[in-house]
Amino acid sequence: MARLLVLRSAPYHRSHLSATATFLLSPSNSKHPHSASASASFPSTARRILLPSPLRVPARAIESSPGTTKQEPTPAAGEGEAQEPPPPAASAFEVEELGWGTQLAVKLRMLVAPPWKRVRKGSVLNMKLRGEISDQLKTRFSSGLSLPQICENFVKAAYDPRISGIYLHIEPLRCGWGKVDEIRRHIVDFKKSGKFVVGYMPVCGEKEYYLACACGELYAPPSAYVALFGLTVQQTFLRGVLEKVGIEPEIQRIGRYKSAGDQLARKSMSNEVREMLATLLDNIYGNWLDTISSKHGKKKEEIEEFINSGVYQVARLKEEGWITDLLYDDEVMAMLKERVAQKDKKSLRMVDYSKYSRVSKWTLGLQGGGEQIAVIRASGSITRTRSPLSVPSSGIIAEQLIEKIRTVRESEKYKAVILRIDSPGGDALASDLMWREIRLLADTKPVVASMSDVAASGGYYMAMAAPVIVAEKLTLTGSIGVVTGKFILQKLYERIDFNKEIISKGRYAELNAADQRPLR
Repeated sequence: MARLLVLRSAPYHRSHLSATATFLLSPSNSKHPHSASASASFPSTARRILLPSPLRVPARAIESSPGTTKQEPTPAAGEGEAQEPPPPAASAFEVEELGWGTQLAVKLRMLVAPPWKRVRKGSVLNMKLRGEISDQLKTRFSSGLSLPQICENFVKAAYDPRISGIYLHIEPLRCGWGKVDEIRRHIVDFKKSGKFVVGYMPVCGEKEYYLACACGELYAPPSAYVALFGLTVQQTFLRGVLEKVGIEPEIQRIGRYKSAGDQLARKSMSNEVREMLATLLDNIYGNWLDTISSKHGKKKEEIEEFINSGVYQVARLKEEGWITDLLYDDEVMAMLKERVAQKDKKSLRMVDYSKYSRVSKWTLGLQGGGEQIAVIRASGSITRTRSPLSVPSSGIIAEQLIEKIRTVRESEKYKAVILRIDSPGGDALASDLMWREIRLLADTKPVVASMSDVAASGGYYMAMAAPVIVAEKLTLTGSIGVVTGKFILQKLYERIDFNKEIISKGRYAELNAADQRPLR
């Protein structure tokens, strides 16, 4: 069955669903397992998603892990209209001026806000981005960075009259390119408010610079680490090691491009995996070159030539205009003090990421109306049931997510649903059960699947239940197929003089019990 895949290159804030390219997936007409034919048509089963002001309709965010809900601004949805989607938009975020009544209400709310939500006028929002960035919402007791809250902070700061600008520290990132691209768009959109965003980057790799160059100004210390050498992708293979100790991996799969298990079953890349990884690398590197060349007003070939010359000195970045200047952190803050007229103050007036995340959108007049859109977040590997060792952030537990999908489906207050997926897949049965529930949900309400860093295998399977799928340009998706396997331990048993005997009834009773014999 065909589904619409919307590849977004325009900004996206869960308040607009925009696109610069639409593809109608039709496996029966595709000549290549990864190909898609261009089309402007929309599946007849899809509902239209209406796109009004980005700040007037709330959504209830529902995690794949238990115990967390939060309001998020999203657009109102249509009442089940089967129409074509809105035309592609070049930009999906505009800073709107609040009405005088709303402005007065905002001032009163700021005055009566509790101490932990108060922000002094003229403050600079200080956010440090580093390491892993989760697609889940975070509570005040959880650690780490949350993509929804990072993006929300950019939107709030754009409207908050108490915030003069943003000081963004960018450290080495371990999240995927999809999340980096989304944060980058929020930086670009924040600058439309007329406020400054200053970046500080002590360690510079391709991913860090891709994000940092969106800032209006970018600084680095004179001793900053720089490693702009290009991109690589690699795989390791363990079959040879396992064979040396008498263990023979056996993997059975359906799907030529299903690479799960290759690390154990092979000694080198298959042609299909090599094709996928080469294409992936070409896409990421090509997008990186396009973005950087556009930023600096140079040809793509010039940027590539600069990278191929070996960039490992931060002074070269300054010489080429890739950063604004070489300054230490205290020097940048002293500069910001002067910019926000706090030169006589002892220290720069700042509010950090954690505290500002507690400032509600209601305080800033960004609340929505009475109708709600449910945002269901599904992140991590897929399992069917919760194990005794499971924690709230341990991945997608099908039985819990299904319960939440049913709650949303049966509730009249939710007018539409956004299914946010950040998953490499997992249990096939669990994926199928969730797919069924999402299909039932789509029969009653408009459903849009939004792919984050990765929506592969079971994650992709879940998304296919939604009439509309939106994805980042660099989202990893696909991995279509199933895989199973076992270790044949007969040689290991002989080597260590271990004996195992089985008594069974039934022709296939020993299928899983007999680890001395292959599946076939």
